[in-house]
Amino acid sequence: MGPDRIRRVAVTGLPFLLAYVVDLVLFVRLRDRLPHRLATHFTGTGQANGTSGQLNFFIVLTALMLGLGLVWVLVSRGVRGLIVTGWAVAGFCCYLMAATLYANLRTSPELPLWQIAVAAGVAAVSAAVGRGLSRSLRSELPPAEDGPVERLDHADGETLGWARYAGTRLMWILLLAAIGTALVVLLTAGWQPALPPLLLGLVLLLFARPCVTVDRRGLTVSTGWLPWPRLRVPLNEVERATSREVDALKEFGGWGYRVRAGRSGLILRSGEAIVIRRTNGRDFAVTVDGSADAAALLNTLADRQGSR
Repeated sequence: MGPDRIRRVAVTGLPFLLAYVVDLVLFVRLRDRLPHRLATHFTGTGQANGTSGQLNFFIVLTALMLGLGLVWVLVSRGVRGLIVTGWAVAGFCCYLMAATLYANLRTSPELPLWQIAVAAGVAAVSAAVGRGLSRSLRSELPPAEDGPVERLDHADGETLGWARYAGTRLMWILLLAAIGTALVVLLTAGWQPALPPLLLGLVLLLFARPCVTVDRRGLTVSTGWLPWPRLRVPLNEVERATSREVDALKEFGGWGYRVRAGRSGLILRSGEAIVIRRTNGRDFAVTVDGSADAAALLNTLADRQGSR
C-alpha cells in the first residue's frame, strides 16, 4: 500500500475512529452513573419507549462506528464528496450517541427533537474539517476513455452467446453489514426495529449477483436468481458496443441502477464495463469482467441482424 493510499484510508476512516473513541470514553466515564437498562429509543416527542442493556449499547456502538468506517474506506476511494459525507455522518452519529448517554443520567430520560438540530450542526462542522483534510487527496478512480469497436470472427449460421455474473465484493460486504445490523438490533431492541435492515439485506441478496447475457436477443441483465426484474437492450437498438473503464461517481453519480443525462446503466463499481451506444443516442453501461468479449459479440450479432 503506497503513501497516497495510506493517506486516503487514514483521512476517510479517521472520523469514525474519533467518534468511536469519544463515545467509548464517555460511556466508560459515565457507566457507574448510568442505569442498568439504558433508554435507547425515543418517540417523536422525545419520550423514551425502548431500552437495552449496557453491554448491548457497547456492541451497537462498536458495530455502528467501526462498521460505517470500514464501509466508507472501501467505497470512497479518495472521492472528496464521499469523504466529506463520511465526516458528517460520523459527527452526527457521535453526537446522538453522546446525547443518549447524557439523557440516561436523568430519572426520566428524554431526547427532544432539538437535539437532532444540534447533531446536524455538529455534522456540518465535522464535514468542514473533512473537506479541509480531503483537499490534498487525489482520487483513486481512473479516467473514462472511449474503447475500440471490436467484432468476432464467426462462421455463417454459427450460434453465438456470452454470459457472466457481474457481482461485486462491496455488495456482499453491504449485505453482511445489513444482516449483522439486523441481528444486533434483534437482540437489543426486538424484531420490529430489526425488520428494516433485514429487508434491506434481502434486497441486497436478490441483486448481489446479477447475470449479464449477450445472445440473439441482445444484452440482458437479470438478478441471477429470478427471471424478473430484468433490463434488456435488443439488437435493433445497438448502434455500437465498446469496452472501457467507467467512473461510477463522475459518470453516473453513484452505484446501482443509474439514470443520468444521456446515459443509464447498472453500475456496481468503477472499472471495466460494456458500454452500448443505442440508436436513440443514449449510452447504456454495465460493469462486468470480460466486457471486451461481450462488446465484440454484441457488435457481431447486431451486424448479422442488420445484414439480414
